[in-house]
Amino acid sequence: QGDVLIRESEVSDHVVLLTSGQVKVSLAAPSGRQVMMAIRGPGDLLGEFAAIDGGERSATVTALTDVKAVSLTGPEFHRFMLGTSSVTVELLKMVVGRLRESTRRRLEFGAYDVASRTARLLVDYARAYGEPIRGGTRVKLRQSELAEAAGASREAVAKALKTFREAGAVRTNRCSFDVLNLDRLTDFAEGGNPS
Repeated sequence: QGDVLIRESEVSDHVVLLTSGQVKVSLAAPSGRQVMMAIRGPGDLLGEFAAIDGGERSATVTALTDVKAVSLTGPEFHRFMLGTSSVTVELLKMVVGRLRESTRRRLEFGAYDVASRTARLLVDYARAYGEPIRGGTRVKLRQSELAEAAGASREAVAKALKTFREAGAVRTNRCSFDVLNLDRLTDFAEGGNPS
């Protein structure tokens, strides 16, 4: 936890396949502040862009939990892709999925307020990477990381979380969030204010 697997702007070509655990993908803003862009989990591939085009790393990847992964050098990755067409097709699907995710996030920044963006992120993370707990789903993430991902101040996200807590949609913990009512949180995500 906290270990950096890939560092933005590095010149390296290894690819990492997560087999367990979760990582965050972040970028450095011009101010130097790190901005979380995504969470990735088991089955996700990391570092494939630099391995494909030989460019610098486009983001920093940091472990959120204990992580197990398989690492391939750039040449090993190329041989694997070229030798197995089904792997190449899956890689293309993954890249297209990430482009769609990026497009959707850009839309959300223009179309939704902080509370809606925060709720949308929690819904997405709960569905994709949440751990089942009694009465809900746990998302392992700090409030500061959620604020980074929402493109908002910590204070604005704290205000949104207070509203979600009062509605019984979430419970906040020190380094995680428990989504207790996904339907209610989804209403917030769509800009509603369920009673």
